[in-house]
Amino acid sequence: MSSGSHTEQRVFPALSIGNTAVALQTTAGEWTYSDLHERVNKMASGLLEGKTDLKEERIALLIPGGVDYVTTLLGIWRAGGIAVPLNVAGALPELEHALTCAQVTRLVACLSLDTDQIVALHILCQALKIELLTVAETLADGVGKLPVIAPERRAMILFTSGTTNKPKGVVSTHRNIRAQVTTLLEAWGWQAKDSIPLFLPLHHIHGIINILCCGLWTGARVAIFPRFDMDQVMTQVRLRKYTLFMAVPTIYVKIIQYLEALDAGKREAITSAFKIMRLNVSGSAACPVKLFNQWKALTGQTLLERYGMTEIGMGISNPYLGERRAGAVGVPLKGVEVALFDDAGAVIAQDDVPGEIRVRGDTVFLEYWNNPAATAESFVDGWFCTGDVAVREKGYYRIMGRSSVDIIKSGGYKLSALEIEGTLLTHEKIAECAVAGIDDDTWGEAVTAFVVLKPGQSLTLPELKAWCESRMSPYKIPKTLRVLDAMPRNAMGKVIKPDLKRL
Repeated sequence: MSSGSHTEQRVFPALSIGNTAVALQTTAGEWTYSDLHERVNKMASGLLEGKTDLKEERIALLIPGGVDYVTTLLGIWRAGGIAVPLNVAGALPELEHALTCAQVTRLVACLSLDTDQIVALHILCQALKIELLTVAETLADGVGKLPVIAPERRAMILFTSGTTNKPKGVVSTHRNIRAQVTTLLEAWGWQAKDSIPLFLPLHHIHGIINILCCGLWTGARVAIFPRFDMDQVMTQVRLRKYTLFMAVPTIYVKIIQYLEALDAGKREAITSAFKIMRLNVSGSAACPVKLFNQWKALTGQTLLERYGMTEIGMGISNPYLGERRAGAVGVPLKGVEVALFDDAGAVIAQDDVPGEIRVRGDTVFLEYWNNPAATAESFVDGWFCTGDVAVREKGYYRIMGRSSVDIIKSGGYKLSALEIEGTLLTHEKIAECAVAGIDDDTWGEAVTAFVVLKPGQSLTLPELKAWCESRMSPYKIPKTLRVLDAMPRNAMGKVIKPDLKRL
């Protein structure tokens, strides 16, 4: 990016003065790359407030998908800060954890969010001594001198649930982000003439890296939505506005249900529009073979499934050109080292033998923020230990499951059962609880709560959902409730979750 007459440094090559191609399309209008370039630099200048460099100050953003989100994210990077994207649907305790853990000093928020949420944010920020800002008041009138950002500097903290009680902050550097993006540009054949909708959550790597950053890096058009709106998105699909489509399996399931409810003519208009797209990608959760086949039968598109996580970006992918196998996530991406390891820590060379996926390369994150112990535990001899188990079958990797039963993949999210359990145990009627993911055609895994109630108490699923609404994000709320007389436990007193799943 440029800033006046001083030396130009572009974080994204397509962002430049005079580039009149459309970068962002929203319900409020369109912004060219030149428009966005100027807006990002003004945001960076406003954040700097006369300083020469933010020096990795943590600045959070709580903004729905739109030009303000993009302006803030890129502005923080351009000014030398660390961006901390937050979930706009996050419950207050979750936001507080992220803000506190990342040691955030400023929060840029959208004041058109729910009024109660804004009031609560003001109170929270005052208590944490965090400055609460809006985009409008932060944008500078002009562009000052902006710093040169070294690739090894920290750029972003994303929070992801692990096997511990609280989500950890995953730190990515500018080098990591560049490697993650450029790897996908080559692997998936991104072109400046591409156009793609972005409706996925923008506090997760799928939406931020795979769509937004790849699109803006290559000069494509990103149609950004604050949330997934079936009618709006399908209208644009029918009008043949997109060349690419990326979603989680849950959304593909909902689109199929939507299409099946239409009359033949309307359904054909949309399915034929999907058919001429150059690529449809499914990720963030396992794509069931049933869904893979349904989508192909309906649209003619062979879904490209891939494997990645917040800590590594994308590591494995079915090929853009070549065989895409149902139920498999493909082969290691160029520049990404992937290997399977057995329980003794030895590399598994042969096919059809399960092992833990470990990854190394420039795409792999730097550290867990302010958590050296967790960082050290996650690496062995330079390999990042994913905790996911897979097998190679004729060169292609197939994910078998997770080494921990406490990770649930639901609707594209990776959830911590322990975190949800910790919240449910604060319910006045619950004596014991365990949370597990149960196989589900729509969600991949449906969050299911198994509870033992206190004597004389009763609890229904609607009551539990209502109680959860102010305490956790919507996608973490249990979709099923089972009330038990007692938990199945082993000799050590630990709940046997496989037994719960068999119920």
